[in-house]
Amino acid sequence: MSGDHFHVHGPHDHELEHAAQHEPRGGLAGQLAVITAILATLGACFSYMGGATQANAGLYKNNAAITKTEAANRWNYYQAKSSRQNLSELALDLTADEQQKAKYRDKIARYESEKAQIKTEAEKLEALSADWDHKSEEQLHLHHRWAQATTVLQVGIALAAIALLTRRRWMEYATLGAGVLGIGLGIAAWLHV
Repeated sequence: MSGDHFHVHGPHDHELEHAAQHEPRGGLAGQLAVITAILATLGACFSYMGGATQANAGLYKNNAAITKTEAANRWNYYQAKSSRQNLSELALDLTADEQQKAKYRDKIARYESEKAQIKTEAEKLEALSADWDHKSEEQLHLHHRWAQATTVLQVGIALAAIALLTRRRWMEYATLGAGVLGIGLGIAAWLHV
């Protein structure tokens, strides 16, 4: 069922709970529990932002493709007007009747005017497509930065479990180092660096 959720505890989860219950307050286990909670919370936030920027990148890329298709359609319409203009120019050259020549000159002028308007529209659509592509690339870069921050925080959480299991103080410092690096990457993503 889609509404049913369950959580499987790993061995380090059990060890964290056991150590937190049996170690004196403020000891290694207590410190690691707080650090782990902070890193997990930040990791969840960073993961959310990574997902959001990935979705934005896909949406913007889709908008770029749609706009590029619209521009191509305008260029096809431009080409059709050019073909009609060429046929009118050929008809102008082949006809001797001055009344018919005036009619073809009017058509040629109309096609030239219509082509100029279509060209302007197509160029605007191409520029808009390029802008969507640029926005997509920016979002993808941010997604990678958020993903890096999340990954480093997850490594920090794993180091916290190892520190607790081995009771090595230097592993706690490694946990803190990973946390600081992950937070730094998150700040870089937030600042769009």
